[in-house]
Amino acid sequence: MKKKWMALLVAACLVFSLTACGSGNDTTAGNTGKNASQATGNNDNKANDSGSNDSTAGESEATAAPREAELNIMMSFPQYMDQWETYCKQFEDKMLAEENIKVKVNLEMPSSDQYDSVLQARLTGDDAPDLYTIHSNNLETYYNAGYIKDLSSEVLAGKIYDDVKKTVTVDGKLMAVPIESQAWGVLYNKDIFTECGLTVPDTISDLEAICTALKDKGYTPFLLAYQEQWVPQLMTALTIGGKVSGDVPDWLDRMYKDEGSYTEISDIFDVIDVIMQNGTDRAMEEGSEAGSADFANGKAAMYVQGTWASNTIMTTNPDMNLGVFALPVNENVDCTKINLSTSTTVVVYPESENMDLALAFANYILDDKDSSALFQSCSFNPIANVHTYDTSSWVKEAYEYVAEGRSYLDLVIPSSVTDEQGKLLQEYYTGSVTRDDIIATLDAKFKEANELNK
Repeated sequence: MKKKWMALLVAACLVFSLTACGSGNDTTAGNTGKNASQATGNNDNKANDSGSNDSTAGESEATAAPREAELNIMMSFPQYMDQWETYCKQFEDKMLAEENIKVKVNLEMPSSDQYDSVLQARLTGDDAPDLYTIHSNNLETYYNAGYIKDLSSEVLAGKIYDDVKKTVTVDGKLMAVPIESQAWGVLYNKDIFTECGLTVPDTISDLEAICTALKDKGYTPFLLAYQEQWVPQLMTALTIGGKVSGDVPDWLDRMYKDEGSYTEISDIFDVIDVIMQNGTDRAMEEGSEAGSADFANGKAAMYVQGTWASNTIMTTNPDMNLGVFALPVNENVDCTKINLSTSTTVVVYPESENMDLALAFANYILDDKDSSALFQSCSFNPIANVHTYDTSSWVKEAYEYVAEGRSYLDLVIPSSVTDEQGKLLQEYYTGSVTRDDIIATLDAKFKEANELNK
């Protein structure tokens, strides 16, 4: 009963961002092999004592049937299905060769819009996956509900960069393997900007001038793909983050105390209007993947998407000259900042029936030999000392803002509120709600979330 009650609390209180050597428990999984070796060794000694042939014992060890097991993994980024399927196969091969364990990895990747509901149904229905992905902002809620195993004693804990480790630590305990550590803003086509003699904007008036110049040259300024509500919600991730960090740093704290209002940050709609009024047509009919492909093919010069979309973009057009800039909110340059966050993480379910294998896979995500290729193929940033690959040019461009002190840490807002933001922006695009409608609804949603947390 307690678990079901906690599950309801998780569903109500989840927070989401305003925006993958060693075997997992090399020690635990490795013990399976060690114990098997020790057992065989003991039998060998007995066989020798009784005059048995050493070669007979050796043949018995060599032909021992492997242990068979299944590992269920659920992830929230279907755009990386090919990369993770390949990595799971590598894990299967590694476990068979090194531990004599025949593992079958069942990898499930629901669509982004369905992921949270599918995961919660699995967790509360005695069908929990052994490992699954969640946003870093949700770690404390899931841990308190009993759905996450502490990974502090695992080998992987010593590999993660300290700054990144902080984003996946709760009460001094390592909760997850970070996957996507991002510095992100607006993606733009650098070749189009160069052709039109444009530089990245620092203010909203700069952005308006860029839109005018692009249209004069025959280009559509923004690619709009709002079929999935999390995509328009990215605009609130960037605008609220910039506005709060530059103008009203205490806004979020006061919102959690029922002392603030979205009225205080209402100018975020000014830049949202600029984007919507200077974008591609029929946004509600296009999803994020199709939008990324269209952007790669030059359908628009700018795209409010994170660098996680670069995989689709660069696969579609390998020659694209991709860049990133911070989205202006108003005329205050101090509000024009890059969003710095850890988004997707992998956690281990604490009641996994194959805990040794679950921990082995968690550690394998940061394998000394194999993980660099995985992270690079997904266009993820390096997050551990075992990552030796160079980052892409657009990642370096985003981190130039960070180096200049023009970044903010991702804001933690209740997921019920961020979900509503995405839905309302879809309606705002179609003209069925006004700014005032959105402000009133979001203020009420935030208070509801606060009440549930009491």
